[in-house]
Amino acid sequence: MPGPLSERTDVLELIAAEAARARAGTGGLVLLRGATGTGRTALLEAAVRDAEAHGMRVLLARCAPSDQAQYFASLTRLLHPAQLAGRPAGGEHEPFEDRDERVVSGHLLSSVAELSEDRPLLVAVDDAHLADPASRRWLVEAARRVDRMPVLLLVTERSQYDIAPPAPGLAHTLPPDLVRTHTLAPLSGRSTALLARGRVGDVAWPRVESRVRASAGHPLLLHALLEDLGGSGAEAVPESSAMLYPGAYRAAVSWWLESAGPRTAAVGRALAVLEDTWEDIPGRPAAPASPHGSVRSGAPAHPATVRHLAEILTGMTGADPVRIVGWLTATTGLGLLRPDAWGRPRWAHRLLRDAVLEGWSEDRRRAAHLAAAEAMWQRGDSTAAVARQLLRAGTASRPWAVNVLRDAAREAAREGRAETAVAHLRRLLREPLSDPQRQRVLTELGSLECTAALSRSEPGDGSDSGVSTGVPRLTEALWLPVEPADRVRAAIALGTALARFGHTRSAVETLRGLDESGLSDRPALPQAVRAATVLLSEQDQVLRRQAYARLSEQARSTPDLVGVAGRALLVRHAAAAGLISAREALERLRALLLAPAEPETEPFLFGTAAEVAMWADDFDSAEQLADHALAGRNPHVLHPTGEILRNVRADLATARGTHVLPGHLSADRAPARTDPARHGPPAREASGAEEHPWTEHARADAEYAGPHDPASPGAPSAPAAARARTPRGEDARTVLALVAAGRVAEAGRFVTAFDLSRVPDSPERDRFLYARGVLRAAAGNPVGAAHDFLECGRGRSAREELNPAVLPWRTALAECKVARGDRRKALLLAEEELRLARVWDTPRTVGRALRVLATATGGRHGLDLAEEAVRLLRTAPGGEELIAALLARGRLLLAAGERTQARETLREAADRAARRGAVRLAQAAEEALREGGARRPATVRTGFEALTDSERRIVELAAEGHTNTEIAGLLHVARRTVETHLTSAYRKLGIRRRGQLQTVLGAAAPRRPDRNYCPEDGRT
Repeated sequence: MPGPLSERTDVLELIAAEAARARAGTGGLVLLRGATGTGRTALLEAAVRDAEAHGMRVLLARCAPSDQAQYFASLTRLLHPAQLAGRPAGGEHEPFEDRDERVVSGHLLSSVAELSEDRPLLVAVDDAHLADPASRRWLVEAARRVDRMPVLLLVTERSQYDIAPPAPGLAHTLPPDLVRTHTLAPLSGRSTALLARGRVGDVAWPRVESRVRASAGHPLLLHALLEDLGGSGAEAVPESSAMLYPGAYRAAVSWWLESAGPRTAAVGRALAVLEDTWEDIPGRPAAPASPHGSVRSGAPAHPATVRHLAEILTGMTGADPVRIVGWLTATTGLGLLRPDAWGRPRWAHRLLRDAVLEGWSEDRRRAAHLAAAEAMWQRGDSTAAVARQLLRAGTASRPWAVNVLRDAAREAAREGRAETAVAHLRRLLREPLSDPQRQRVLTELGSLECTAALSRSEPGDGSDSGVSTGVPRLTEALWLPVEPADRVRAAIALGTALARFGHTRSAVETLRGLDESGLSDRPALPQAVRAATVLLSEQDQVLRRQAYARLSEQARSTPDLVGVAGRALLVRHAAAAGLISAREALERLRALLLAPAEPETEPFLFGTAAEVAMWADDFDSAEQLADHALAGRNPHVLHPTGEILRNVRADLATARGTHVLPGHLSADRAPARTDPARHGPPAREASGAEEHPWTEHARADAEYAGPHDPASPGAPSAPAAARARTPRGEDARTVLALVAAGRVAEAGRFVTAFDLSRVPDSPERDRFLYARGVLRAAAGNPVGAAHDFLECGRGRSAREELNPAVLPWRTALAECKVARGDRRKALLLAEEELRLARVWDTPRTVGRALRVLATATGGRHGLDLAEEAVRLLRTAPGGEELIAALLARGRLLLAAGERTQARETLREAADRAARRGAVRLAQAAEEALREGGARRPATVRTGFEALTDSERRIVELAAEGHTNTEIAGLLHVARRTVETHLTSAYRKLGIRRRGQLQTVLGAAAPRRPDRNYCPEDGRT
């Protein structure tokens, strides 16, 4: 080993002292033991040079694996065998095979004694563990005899924990006083770093550290790596050993593995294969980071994880699990393995792992992954963990593999990991499947691929990747020879995908073609197809009118063909049109719910009933019906009721005040829009709907985007390179939630991602227009807000959806008119809203209309209307409408000069808003209180920035998985104090459960590397 021998002064001093004793006539044995790469040979060579410098004769032998097959093969490297046997040298070297071992051993000892007569002798034997048995026995015997000779025996021996139990060491039969044994430890992190820096020059410590870590702190690997990096001219350490030239590092790692034996090499490579599939362990906090960004050394491997890992490696290699545990522990101590943040031993660097795998082909690696998957499946590991192995494995052709991949895909889809679910299902298609199995996989995979594509693209933008991937899979599933129910499921999924990509007519034609193909054996199947056709027609106004006209005619002429699902859709249609009251709608639906329904029609019946119950403010029934609609079917297969049920659940959370505020919205969450709708509404097809009295107001609002409008083209937006996409229901809810939380600027950046000029008429477009109008009104741009509400109203009116419970755009538009001083038009809108609200007749809908009408009316009559709204809304579920009504009443009382009563009303509004986390309403109540002369209350704040220092420390510990008792112990406070702070923090963060903390807080920012950091000890 070139260069100085770092941290080896003590052993060099030991050898020098023993050599001095030998020169004085008292010989002995010095045994140097150590793992591969710790510098045994370098120390022996240094001792040889020192002995020669002091006039000692040197006999040097380097043992090799081939010595095992020959008698005294290792000692023939010290002297000629003929000479050692007492015969004159000459001719060929003769082996000792035919001589008696005791005779040969005696001659060898005599020869050594003769050679030491004229000057002291150093007998140096390197790698004695490779020596033949006879030579090893002679070394032991010589150690017993040289104590009165000027002879020093210096022997090196590999001492490393391997999978195969090692042979006894050289000195295991010698008494301790006859041998000086020294075990070489690996170099410390600092010494290795200084050694590397001496070769690479004055560079930042992180660059040095990467070389140290890739070499695992072993001088052998470090020098090989530095040689390769110098030869390839690389600045940074690559992740692949194939990028290193001339390949000294790969050769060194290969030699280290082979010297450990085939079993150890197999286990080491199997561990490297496993590492590719490891993910973070939920619920277990990561180890702290060192100042330069890596996990600190010395973090202990988790015992249970090590045992678990050993069992898997046993299944992959057949090795003894107890020996594997020992090897993992010992190799971690050597620095070649490092526990990661979750206590799993893994190779110290990706480059090292890549070099370890150099000896295995791709086929061998796939076989290892399959063996790992089977071992994990047999011991009952999680489905996701087993599936990660199967993703890298070859075809298993085993039933358990099919079940694992299918279950893992559904689990990933439930958790929102669509890409993982898609990967599992694509891998499942490589297994031998029956036609029914393949059809179900194709239906689920096509649905997930379409959903993923829809989340990042919009119809007509040239990026419909779901059409080129998911739709063909659904088409294949449709025409496989399977049961009619499976065909109907695939057809409905295909139709839903086509409609969501904007191909509504193709979707309807697909379903109608299936309806006519003969499904009369089971009436529920054509009923489900007809119901799906009606719902998918919602995206096209012409098709929608035709579908409901046909459904109404069938319900009158042949009600049995329509079924309960079709009749439920007709109730929904009448409710949305404002033709019936909430009570009548619920009574009709309850009667339909009592009738028998088949599994194929239940999602339509219960999904429709859930939506109508939500409009009727029957929140408990809506929740139960939504749960029932999802029961018994795969929620990840596309279905027309899917969007309805998502909207119901989200609207329930918003109405109850239990929704989680969205975290920071990054550019990749909302791609930038490319053509903002600044210059008026997009061109629209003639809808055939009659013109409403307020249509003329749109012409006055042509320039609606004010200079400070957060939704205007001048507002900061996501990168222009990102694609615009179609808004969905969840996008509208995100905007509304951000506005309610007072995060208006953030909501403004979010809405710039959507280009509504490229979006066809749809309920989702109307929802987003309404949400954007609310944002613009909150930002002080009533002109732009009025334009959005008018556009929303046109879409709703064209679809004959007049019920204000569905979307209260008239009251929102009326408030904009009030803000602009146009009370006459505001009164027209509010009175029309109140008329329609009284038809539906729910407290929340009527109370909202009364509140806006009161504001538009003003005076004593307006105050009476506001008091009526407050009384009505106190009986309604939810809370934000009551807060808004209290706020309106308080302002009217102020205008009437009744300041005392106004302050009481406004304080109630502020308190309710604070408890609910409605920041915008709370701020409005504070402003009104100040106008009324009240002392300014404490500002209500929400979000992470609103947390006190104590609350922040406690929620961060809770997010890491600590219990309340553990947090109290760590911070030296009472447990009750922890609970109080958590309750306050939950309110400010807008959450209800501990499990939501990590989502709300987000990942902690990584620590910046310190250029001048140098590890003091260990391998960091």
